[in-house]
Amino acid sequence: MKHLKAINKYFWKYRWRFLFGILFIVLSNYFKILTPQLTGFVIDEVQLELVQKSDPTKAAPRVAEMEAKQSRYDIGVQGMIAYYKNAHLDFGEKVVWTGIILLALAILSGFFMFLMRQTIIVMSRYIEYDQKNEVFNHYLRLDSNFYKTHSTGDLMNRIAEDVSRVRMYTGPALMYFINLAATIGFSVFFMFSTEPRLTLYVLAPLPLLAIIIYLVNTIINKRSERIQALLSDLTTNAQESYSGIRVIKSFVQEKAMNGFFEKNSEEYKKNAIGLAKVEALYFPSMALLIGLSTLLTIMIGGIYAINHQVTIGTIAEFVMYVNMLTFPVSAIGWTASMIQRAAASQKRLNEFLQTETAIANPPQPVSPELQGHIVFDRVNFTYPNTGIHALKNFSLDIKKGQKIAIIGHTGSGKTTIAQLLLRMYDPSEGSIRIDGLNVNTMDLQSLRRQISYVPQDVFLFSDTITNNILFGVDEQSDARVHQAARYASVDKEIQGFYDKYETMIGERGVTLSGGQKQRISIARALIKDPQIVVFDDCLSAVDARTEKEILGNLGLFLKEKTAIIITHRIFTLFDFDQIVVLEDGQLVEKGTHTELLARNGHYTYLYEQQLQERSDAAEDN
Repeated sequence: MKHLKAINKYFWKYRWRFLFGILFIVLSNYFKILTPQLTGFVIDEVQLELVQKSDPTKAAPRVAEMEAKQSRYDIGVQGMIAYYKNAHLDFGEKVVWTGIILLALAILSGFFMFLMRQTIIVMSRYIEYDQKNEVFNHYLRLDSNFYKTHSTGDLMNRIAEDVSRVRMYTGPALMYFINLAATIGFSVFFMFSTEPRLTLYVLAPLPLLAIIIYLVNTIINKRSERIQALLSDLTTNAQESYSGIRVIKSFVQEKAMNGFFEKNSEEYKKNAIGLAKVEALYFPSMALLIGLSTLLTIMIGGIYAINHQVTIGTIAEFVMYVNMLTFPVSAIGWTASMIQRAAASQKRLNEFLQTETAIANPPQPVSPELQGHIVFDRVNFTYPNTGIHALKNFSLDIKKGQKIAIIGHTGSGKTTIAQLLLRMYDPSEGSIRIDGLNVNTMDLQSLRRQISYVPQDVFLFSDTITNNILFGVDEQSDARVHQAARYASVDKEIQGFYDKYETMIGERGVTLSGGQKQRISIARALIKDPQIVVFDDCLSAVDARTEKEILGNLGLFLKEKTAIIITHRIFTLFDFDQIVVLEDGQLVEKGTHTELLARNGHYTYLYEQQLQERSDAAEDN
């Protein structure tokens, strides 16, 4: 239960809805609880009428007994009985008017029940909306390393299934619990007022019921946590299969993946059925105990009636009270189960909501307008999730407006440089400065907004081409979109699509070729028109002719901008101010193309290797 304290802030936010909901629950139960008393009154009147016809001498004691009993009724019912006496209504008129009042009470109870659901249940939907937004916003604030250590399926399950289970607590569970408290409170109060001894007999099974509820809900809670964890695994399995469907089909692994999913699904089914069996035993057990209460009421009440200790109307009242308690008491288990499941789900949500991002804004961030002078000063970095030492004592001074190429084999640390510049990670040692300011002192959004980044792993959204290119800019301009696409050498291909720039692309750009996805990603970076641009191996999927065209366009676009182009290939068609060669996280060479070739070192080896590969490819063709 302690985990559910995290949502108390929402109850405070919607406190008026909550308070009015409680009021409507109380009013609904108040009007409903008057029904047994009115019914008992009518039955006693029938009994009195029969006694008066058969033996008038016995009527006086019965009248005194009834008046004593009626003095313990609700004040509203007492007022109605007093009105009957003052109006001198005969037996038939009393029955008719009581029937009309019972109908009016049912309508009033139903009306307040409607208002109860309109307040409590609607409040739970508002809380669900707020909580999903809170979870999603927190996901967006978490750093890159968090997403490397948590599966997408688990994240999706927490924001969907877990939040939904918490809503069952903030809505139905609370509503039924308050309704239960009000119903039991009113019923037990009037039962004790009418006949204390009979009440004790009737309520005798309830302590046993409480023990059963405690024991069973302990089991339900543990099994619910297990089921939620298995559901996360199942969701992850399905999500990865959908995303990697082309790989699965190309390697003919449908059967293997289906077997893996069936294994996870079987484990989930087994645990879910086990929980269902516990609940299947639980609810009939409660119904049995409630039935025992009804039998006790009739049996002991009958004995008392024979001995003239209670009236027939009292027995009828108690039977109605027990029936009124049937649903609330049976809902104890259901409500407790919902609360236990909600607590298990909220615990899982709290694990993420209490996770602090490793990359956060400084206490007093600055938001300068970046010019493009970048300095890496003795930077060391080790990935926290793998322990890989990606950069070792790396230093580099990039002047404003310079074009820098960073070259190296896979795993040499090239991409790490881009991620550190954007503060996806912070250096383990050393510092990164832009225009003399440490990036750790800058506002995160301001820093990233002023740097255009084309990642190695291109990601496009399931939206139109226009919206994908405009992603990250506020101004909606078709002219700017087309201009950016022309710079990225993808405009002609887009114009050839049936819907042109309004063409919908599938998830992650699945309907496009690798080269088209890369060029749309480049257009998305160029449309921001920043002073700093970082390209991370973004031309690997384009042909030589398109590469030449893009590099020519970039030469014009990047004229006075600072550009870092990360690549494993050497671009001889682009005039770089500096070429940096990385090897195993260390800067091993630095200079222009001509200077590096003259040194006959790592760069020369990479260049000759690239020429050999092109020569071999030409011979094969």
